[in-house]
Amino acid sequence: MPIEINPKVLRGKPVIKGTRIPVHLVLQLLAEGMSVKDILKEYPELTEEDIRDAIRYASKVMSREELYEIALG
Repeated sequence: MPIEINPKVLRGKPVIKGTRIPVHLVLQLLAEGMSVKDILKEYPELTEEDIRDAIRYASKVMSREELYEIALG
């Protein structure tokens, strides 16, 4: 999976390997309705596989999350 975490790149945020494009940006663009084709136009250094890897990475991270209910008030 070409996702890397390096403290010297964007303070250790997960990025597409070899770029400074954070995974969260790719996910945000998809969530806002941008198509894969449009993302690739905007960021030509990315590939379709990079976008799929960002989604897979986020899925793996979320599958390990533990949720806790917090009572407010």
